[in-house]
Order: sequence, then structure tokens, then C-alpha cells
Amino acid sequence: MTVERLAILSDVHGNVSALDAVLADARSRGVTTFVNLGDMVGKGPRGRAVVDRCREVCAVSVRGNWEDFLPRTPDDGLPEQVWWRDELRADQRDWFGTLPLSHDLLLSGRRVRLFHASAASVHTKVHHQHTPEEFSDMFAATDLTGPGPVPTVVGYGDIHDAYVETHGGRTLFNTGSVGNPLDEPTPVYAILEGVLGSPDPAPFSLQHVRVPYDVEAEIAVAYDLGMPEADAWAGELRTGVYRGLADPAAAAS
Repeated sequence: MTVERLAILSDVHGNVSALDAVLADARSRGVTTFVNLGDMVGKGPRGRAVVDRCREVCAVSVRGNWEDFLPRTPDDGLPEQVWWRDELRADQRDWFGTLPLSHDLLLSGRRVRLFHASAASVHTKVHHQHTPEEFSDMFAATDLTGPGPVPTVVGYGDIHDAYVETHGGRTLFNTGSVGNPLDEPTPVYAILEGVLGSPDPAPFSLQHVRVPYDVEAEIAVAYDLGMPEADAWAGELRTGVYRGLADPAAAAS
């Protein structure tokens, strides 16, 4: 019985410094597999570099809402969205369309399902404070997830707010955000530990890890590159609060 550690990361949003810090930390903890839950791009200045890094490192990448809509941004769209679109190469934008919307795996007898935002859509948010119905819907078989076996563990990103909730034998967790955390300013990712591919019960663990990095250096890159919305980006990275709002739960990702 070989126990493996999988790093589940999400919402890097063009923040190379945070991504590199998280990758280094995960490797130091014996992580053997990386899974990326999307939103590699947008909001931050170096989406192209993040996409290349994720394609190199991650065994699986699923599509986030930014990968879904950004390539379709029209030339007369919002200036910041045009900038983030054009910062990417054509092959990267094309790659987004090939990404799966959901990924299932078996770990220590638990069926684990991973996607970006919800079982309904990459554009449907499920916040930390959710209803019992929203909790149950995250485990449902939908057009996005396909008709596979019902999971007992579901992980997602999108809301930039890390948490774990277990109810009725089912566990729902949010990875939080690597590049744009909005629950506190420190990047966060999740580690799943167990026997990969085993249908038999075995030790299983789930933890979040927060990794500090040089925030000011990353902010300087955005200004050096002339990125639109750099002031708003800098404020979010420094405070962990979405665009200066008092309630981070109102965040949009």
C-alpha cells in the first residue's frame, strides 16, 4: 500500500510568484501529483507564464470560468479583458477549449470529484455560506460532471475562500486561491493524501497549506507591464479583500 500526496490548486490568476512558492512548498512535502482546477489567467499580469507552468507540472487541468470566456472576448470588449486575452498565445487560448470540466479519481476507497465552480457550470458560484440544497447539488451527476458514480468527496475553486465541510458522510472542500486569495492575503492550496486508485478503505487526509511569497515583487510586475486594473489587483493582493469591499464573500472570480 503506497500512500501518495496530491496537490490541488486553483485560481492562480497570472500570479507567477505565488504559483512558484506553492509548487516549491508542495514538492518539499512529498507531493507527487498536481491537479489544477482552473482560472489560471485574468486579473494578474502573467497568465501566459502560468499556463505554461501548469501545462508542464499538472497531471490534470480543468477549465475555469476565465478559460471559458476570455478567449471569446471581442476586440471592443473591456480593455482589461482584451489585455489579458492578448497576453496569451493563440495555442494557449485554443488549449483552453480542450480542457475537461470535471475530473474524478479514487483515493483510499473514496470517490473524489474535482471541478472549478460547481456541478452545474463553471459560471455558477457556491459560496462558503451555502444552503443544504447547494451542498447536495455539488455531488450530483450533471451534464458538466457526466454520469459517473456519485462522489463522496468534492473539491472546487472559484470563490477564493478555503474551507472544508463534512455532512452525512460527504465532504465538500474549496481549495482557496493560489494567486488571488480573498479570505486572507496568503496563497493557499489543498493536499489530498491516500492510496491512489484503491477501492479499498485506507488512511485518507485532506489539509490546506498557506504559503507566503513576495507580494510587492508580484505587484511591481503588473505595473511594469502596464496591466490595466493594476491598482485594484495590488489592493486585493495586499489585503485579501475583493476590490475594497468590506465583505470578501461578495467576491467575484
